[in-house]
Amino acid sequence: MADRVDTPVLDMTAGSRMMWFDKKNNRATFVDKRQLHEKLSSGHVIDVDPDVLADWTLGLPFDNETFNLVLFDPPHLIHAGDNSWLAKKYGTLNADNWQEIIKLGFDEGMRVLKQNGTLIFKWNDSQIPLREILDVIGVEPLFGQKRQKTHWLVFMKE
Repeated sequence: MADRVDTPVLDMTAGSRMMWFDKKNNRATFVDKRQLHEKLSSGHVIDVDPDVLADWTLGLPFDNETFNLVLFDPPHLIHAGDNSWLAKKYGTLNADNWQEIIKLGFDEGMRVLKQNGTLIFKWNDSQIPLREILDVIGVEPLFGQKRQKTHWLVFMKE
């Protein structure tokens, strides 16, 4: 595992880096709480290999105001089989405390974000509506876009 923490961008929920054009982009530090490589019988490949192994619910190992841009793409499923490829690839939220987990993650992303920095939040509302997420984090985005069930929201740290 490389230890890249002097980058301007933090992907705090990198997983298998699905949204990245360059999955080894040297301007980003990739964080995940898992390290996993598995080829499933369905043909799906799960490849989670973060630069920094850390769980954002326990606090990220970075100083306050470290990054210019933070990406927060947390698990959005509360109903998925434990051994399903979706759960393995994207993770799941606990139905009993998802609100606390999402709030912790958002606040942690804001903590490591520099003043006037940007946080990009990606959310799929297939199981939890976006309005509930916004109520939990307590901050309105500057703007956003929805494509099918996936929302891309932009926040700026004031």
